[in-house]
Amino acid sequence: MSEKKEPSLWEGFKAFLMRGNVVDLAVAVVIGAAFTNIVNAVVKGIVNPVVGAIGTKNLDHYSSCLSSTCQGEEGIQILWGSVLGAAMSFVITAAVVYFLMVLPMAKYLARQEARRKAKEGTQEVIEVTELEVLKEIRDTLVAQRGAGHDQQER
Repeated sequence: MSEKKEPSLWEGFKAFLMRGNVVDLAVAVVIGAAFTNIVNAVVKGIVNPVVGAIGTKNLDHYSSCLSSTCQGEEGIQILWGSVLGAAMSFVITAAVVYFLMVLPMAKYLARQEARRKAKEGTQEVIEVTELEVLKEIRDTLVAQRGAGHDQQER
C-alpha cells in the first residue's frame, strides 16, 4: 500500500501565499495604510477646526465625571470625547472611501457591463439574422427541389 506523503511546511506555505485572496488582502492592507494618512489629514485639517469652532480642537478633553471629585487622574471619568472622535473618524473614513472609491468604481463597472451586454446583443442580432437568412435559403432550395420534382414527373 502506498502512503500519502504530507506536503512539507515550505510547500504548504507557498500554497498559502499563492492563493488569490491572500494577495488581494495584502494589497488592501497596504492601500488602507496609505489611505489612513489622507483620512488623518482631513480630520486634522478640516474636522477638528470645525469642531474647534464650537469647543476645543481636541475631542479627547471632553469627559464626564461619575464620582464626586475628578481632579487629574483621580475619580471615574468617562472620556466620551475620545469615543466621539473615533466615531467621527470612522464616519469620515467610510464617506471618503464610498464617495471617492466605491461609487466611482461601481459606476465604471456598470458602464463596462452595459458595453459588454450591448456588444453581446449586437452579436445575437447578427447571429439571428444569419440564421434567418440560412432558413430562407433552405426553404428556397426545398421549394426549387420540390418544383423540379413536379416538372420531371409530368
